[in-house]
Amino acid sequence: MTGMHGGFREETNMPTDKKITIYEIAKEAGVSPATVSRVLTGNANVKQEKKEKVLELIKKYNFKPSAVARGLSDTKSRIIGIIVADVRNTYYADMYVACENAANKEGYSVMLMNSFGRVDMEIRQLEKLVQWQADAIIHMGGAVDSLTTDPSFAKEVKRLLGSKPLVVTGKLDNTDCYQVRIDAAAAMDMLVQHLVSNGNRRIALVGGRLNVESTYIKYNEFKKLAAELGLESGSLYTDNFGGYGIDEGTASMNELIEKFKKEGAALPEALICINDSTAAGVIKSLRKHGIRIPEDISVVSYDNTDLCEVVEPSLTSVAYDYEKYGKTLVRTAIDVADGLEAKRQILVKPSGLIVRKSSNIRR
Repeated sequence: MTGMHGGFREETNMPTDKKITIYEIAKEAGVSPATVSRVLTGNANVKQEKKEKVLELIKKYNFKPSAVARGLSDTKSRIIGIIVADVRNTYYADMYVACENAANKEGYSVMLMNSFGRVDMEIRQLEKLVQWQADAIIHMGGAVDSLTTDPSFAKEVKRLLGSKPLVVTGKLDNTDCYQVRIDAAAAMDMLVQHLVSNGNRRIALVGGRLNVESTYIKYNEFKKLAAELGLESGSLYTDNFGGYGIDEGTASMNELIEKFKKEGAALPEALICINDSTAAGVIKSLRKHGIRIPEDISVVSYDNTDLCEVVEPSLTSVAYDYEKYGKTLVRTAIDVADGLEAKRQILVKPSGLIVRKSSNIRR
């Protein structure tokens, strides 16, 4: 018996009492129903590997699509779901706005989910975005920031998403996600080079947690550069890691100051803060203790958010092109949703170092 597409013949060992659906074809092929529909309609915008897999299954099951199934490629929701760890954080706020602007230019709307860094909320939000038929999901922060992916989380993500595209700003081992993330090592290179060229030899890294991938990368790059440049052994303070907010920055700096007082040692000449929020807390602590910035100690940071111009003195920080970053995240999500080729891993380079009053040449 000849099928309706490409002259495929029904296989004799295929059960006839169950009608296969486009959704089952898509699930087995590991693609979206829209991609199956594009194959059926002869749309060229499908990767050859996916096309061959779909055609193989169509032949295997003698699949006869309905008009509705054929039209699925044109019934996208044009919604991109975005999960962020905490939109109150200026970094995530800037990233979200960049993604929203990029999506709007592509004719898409965005749906924001704020997880507050809670894995249980991330799972529920992924489930909701699937139910609400988002074409793709972008996940920033939270579980995807972890240095080591929780296997149970990865398993749950795979179960919930199926073939729905997921783009993350960190990593998610053992899943079919796409990564678009900051080149944290290149950013650390910029900061260390700036401080060393200004005559600083004793440098401390403040804030963050080593179980977070980006912090782990920054820390190891810092250690490598300290060894290469012959910085003093006192440059590394591994017991001084904390969090990522203003309060954590203040607490970490208070602890560091007390530590040096007890040891009768001089403070570092410069501090590299894990992000601008941490730096704001560090500056608050330094000023409270009567330590001048940058005369007594230089302070530099990451992300170049609006906080850099609010704190006093203004903060030297590594800048990123948020517009370009957001555009890359959205473009990757849309391309994967459309069944087009997309890079599995993209590193976004920092756009430069914005030097302000918080760092100075040592005399």
